Amino acid sequence: MRVGFFAAGLRVVMCGLVVAAGFGVVSAAHAADAPSRGPAIARANACMGCHAVDRKLVGPSFQQVAEKYKGNAGAAVLLSKKVKEGGSGVWGAIPMPAHPAMNDADIRTVVDWVLAGAPSSK
Repeated sequence: MRVGFFAAGLRVVMCGLVVAAGFGVVSAAHAADAPSRGPAIARANACMGCHAVDRKLVGPSFQQVAEKYKGNAGAAVLLSKKVKEGGSGVWGAIPMPAHPAMNDADIRTVVDWVLAGAPSSK
């Protein structure tokens, strides 16, 4: 009986490890995809109306955002939430509008691209 219980427990642990490893692969693949898809998603969702890659417009440049959050392990989650819900006060008095209709995967792709310094997809 104990061997069966142990074997079942081991299977659960192994499945958990496989799932966790799968998330790591998805995350790595997602991050690798951000430089190529990030700019297109940003353009399609009107991000470029207020932000430019290398200069301040209404809001900060994407490169300024990357510099501000460099080394911040929680930046992707924080910025994803800010894109979805909007915010104000971090870069001045003009608020950033919420983008509730933008899907989470697209938000994360844009945020990953921005945090990478908004590299050119050429």
